Amino acid sequence: MRSLPLPLALTARLTPVAVLACAGWAMSSGPLTDTQDTAGKDTQQTQSEKASSGPSTAPASKTYSAAPVPCTSVTAKTLTALVPGAKTAGKEIPSTDVDLRRTCSWNALKGYDYRWLDISFEITDSDEAAQSSYKERIGEKSGGGVVPGLGNAAYSVVNLTTEDKQQTREGVVIAQVSNALVVVNYNGSDFETKKAPGTDEINKGAIKAAKEAVAALQNGRKS
Repeated sequence: MRSLPLPLALTARLTPVAVLACAGWAMSSGPLTDTQDTAGKDTQQTQSEKASSGPSTAPASKTYSAAPVPCTSVTAKTLTALVPGAKTAGKEIPSTDVDLRRTCSWNALKGYDYRWLDISFEITDSDEAAQSSYKERIGEKSGGGVVPGLGNAAYSVVNLTTEDKQQTREGVVIAQVSNALVVVNYNGSDFETKKAPGTDEINKGAIKAAKEAVAALQNGRKS
C-alpha cells in the first residue's frame, strides 16, 4: 500500500481528534449543558425553598418569662386593710424555681380577728398552657363566678369551713394573664365569736388583692 503524503496522513489522524474535540466543546458549552445546569439550579432552589418553608423549630415567644417579686405586688394601704397588724413586707415562700413560681404570704392576729393572704405568680410555657391550667383549676372549685375585666379570664369563689366549732371563710381568685397565672387566697376567722367574716368581705378583699397583683405583673413585664 502506498504511503499517503505527510500532510494528508496528518490530516487523517487529526480529523477524529478534531471531531471529538468539537463534540466535547458542544457538550461542555452548548445549549444541552445550559439546560442541565439550569435544571440542577432549579432543583437546588426547589429543595432550598422546601427547607425554608418547613415547620419552624424556634420556640414560641412568651409574654412573661419570669415571675415578679410577689411581696411588692400589693400596696401597703391594701395590706393594712386586708390583714390588720401584718408586716407589709410579707414573707416569701421558698420555691424550687423562682422564675416559674413565687408566692408571698401575710398573716396577723389582731385582737381575736385573724387574717391570712397569699399571692402567687406562676409562669407557664405558653398562653395555651396557662389557659388549660386555669380551666382545670376552676373546674375543681364549684360555686364561684367570673370576675370581669381581670386578665384574659378570672374566677372567684368563697367557701366556709368549720373545725372544732371554729368557722373560717376563704376566698380564692384565679386569673389567667397571657402565659401567667395569678392566684390569691384570702381567709379569716374570729376566735372570740368562732364565726367567720362575711362572704362579701372576703370576696371583695380577694378580688382587690388580685387586681393589684395582676397590675404588678403587667407593669413589670419581662419578655
